[in-house]
Amino acid sequence: MRQVQCEGCGESTPDYDIVSYGTTGQGYRDLCSRCFNAEVAKHTGHESFANVSFEPIWMVDRAGERHEFHFQTRLLGDVVALDAFELRDGSPAGYRFQLVGQPGNDVFVLLGRLIEKMRRALSTQHLTDGEYGLQIADRTVRGRIEWDDSAAERTPLIVVDGQEISWEDFGRMLMTFEGWQFKLEISDPSEKL
Repeated sequence: MRQVQCEGCGESTPDYDIVSYGTTGQGYRDLCSRCFNAEVAKHTGHESFANVSFEPIWMVDRAGERHEFHFQTRLLGDVVALDAFELRDGSPAGYRFQLVGQPGNDVFVLLGRLIEKMRRALSTQHLTDGEYGLQIADRTVRGRIEWDDSAAERTPLIVVDGQEISWEDFGRMLMTFEGWQFKLEISDPSEKL
């Protein structure tokens, strides 16, 4: 895991918890989420915002696999985003979840709602491993669109059930339904699927 020194407090911080904050005219500083939240609170009038940090937790999915989730709270003007994510090789990967609330909301209530969202998602299995490899378990797939940095072009990487699936492999899975209709619906990460 790569560490970066926060230009606000001077602490060594994992790079996934660093935000490049500033403006083109005044320049940018690398701030940890705690210093970032303090800067945003100062500029948006939310000085009473309580920056709460949560310890990682373990949760088990439907297949019995354990997943360690880390949390990040960010004040984004008039919105608070609470993210939960897995780390792989020191970077966020696999399952990721988000809920948003208001700066005055109790972040522990937001955490409870986020954990419920995580439990629902982990209790559902969209993929099955059959004789032809990974296949769509039913006719519904929920996941996240990422960028496949291993591809030569800007190619999507799909994350379903916490597993990264290449665009090519996802296309192969869809061929099971050749001739069928589909509905592609895209939603913000904080919305309920």
